[in-house]
Amino acid sequence: MTDPVTVWHRFSGSTVLLDGFHALKHAVRFGAEVPVAVTADRAAALALADELAPDVRDALGALLMEVPYETYASFVPRPHPTAVAALAVRPSRESNLARLAHSPRTTPVVVLDNPRNLGNAGAVIRLAAGFGAAGVVTTGTVDPWHPTVVRGGAGLHFATAVERLEVPDLPPGPLFALDPEGDDIRGVKLPDDAVLAFGSERTGLSPELRARADHLLSLPMRPQVSSYNLATSVAMTLYHWSCGSF
Repeated sequence: MTDPVTVWHRFSGSTVLLDGFHALKHAVRFGAEVPVAVTADRAAALALADELAPDVRDALGALLMEVPYETYASFVPRPHPTAVAALAVRPSRESNLARLAHSPRTTPVVVLDNPRNLGNAGAVIRLAAGFGAAGVVTTGTVDPWHPTVVRGGAGLHFATAVERLEVPDLPPGPLFALDPEGDDIRGVKLPDDAVLAFGSERTGLSPELRARADHLLSLPMRPQVSSYNLATSVAMTLYHWSCGSF
């Protein structure tokens, strides 16, 4: 049997960390290539698979190798309650860009304009995957494949196309940017090929993205309430889109 520690160190510099059972489950479910997966308790991990992911139980059983807890803990920033970790091959940028540019597009692309919070970015990717969005694009310096983002997204990066782009290179489609001064979203039907842009948690939309927008939209909000969480704003917008599409 191949030594999992040797394989881990061989691939750790060029792959994506899947931190926890649910990240591995989703990655496998959506076709990720996983060269190594470890757990400190194989029986418990497979019991979780029997309960929560019977569709990929056999695949997980073939992948998971048990290692001492100390070895597992040395592979991750902080141990996950499920004591499962894996490495996955990141989809090629070319394939993701092709998915984002595909026409006609039947679901929106979500754009996070210069996001700052890694956990928020992960939560948005999880939402986008749940709604079947075509992809999530970030602008700015945050790497949308950072391990903290992947953990926040529960491995659902592999269920959609996730890339970082500059504003001039955003995917085609009418760009609807969320802004407090925009038109009430409840009066607008969002097309399936929409590009839905959300500003950063602190500073809102960048001037560059605002200038690129075709439409500015606002979410309903009670007076004197400052703002919604980024992931909440994305969820409300995608739900509004879905009401006219599903």
